[in-house]
Amino acid sequence: MNNSDPAVAIRGLQVVRGRRRVIPGLDLEIPGGQVVGLLGPSGSGKSTLMRCIVGVQVIEAGTVTVLGHPAGSPELRDRVGYVTQTPSIYADLGVRDNVTYFGRAIGLRGNELRDAVDRTLEEVDLQSHADQLVQDLSGGQESRVSLAAALVGRPTLLVLDEPTVGLDPVLRRDLWDLFRHLAERGHSLIVSSHVMDEATRCDRLVLLREGRVLADLTPAELLQRTGTDDADAAFLALIDAETARSGERSSS
Repeated sequence: MNNSDPAVAIRGLQVVRGRRRVIPGLDLEIPGGQVVGLLGPSGSGKSTLMRCIVGVQVIEAGTVTVLGHPAGSPELRDRVGYVTQTPSIYADLGVRDNVTYFGRAIGLRGNELRDAVDRTLEEVDLQSHADQLVQDLSGGQESRVSLAAALVGRPTLLVLDEPTVGLDPVLRRDLWDLFRHLAERGHSLIVSSHVMDEATRCDRLVLLREGRVLADLTPAELLQRTGTDDADAAFLALIDAETARSGERSSS
């Protein structure tokens, strides 16, 4: 696969939870080698869509193809990294031990494993906490351990569900610089957020509302299309326009 191929191709995706159709029928292509922002308010379907991409969500209909394989395929085990909103790491292990464990799980061994763990701890600014138990860390530090666990194997596709929540502005900036560096080296990143000022750091934006794509465009195209000066105002303008169209359809 090269970066001219989509990292993710979704066709006719439907997801039902309980009696509610949280994704009613979604078509989307996510390009390779870019930082793609998945934006929208809470409840818009961001996390559900990410679970579909990593293959842990039961779907009602449609297909999700990731790096040329069906989502969740064994071939994707060491090629897709996933960071959930709630850190999925071991509280009774140390920081380094956690990252080492996840490195081993994808096949790293010996010097390669040690170098990968050291590099990753430096990238997420956890070297000084390497020997601490996760249960003794702050919430922001715990989130960084979860990110390190996903990063240690340098996955082709990195799926990050609101990775900067609870982090201080300096670390947020540093992580976005890291995301940019990874994309420049050919990795593909999908980063969800409800913080609209992070939109300008992405190559492409997918804006969701109620499981539907409101827009799929670049940050510059978003501002130009809505005639606004910032992402918050742009998103609200898109919602207002969609609400007006829905009202027109209902009255016709």
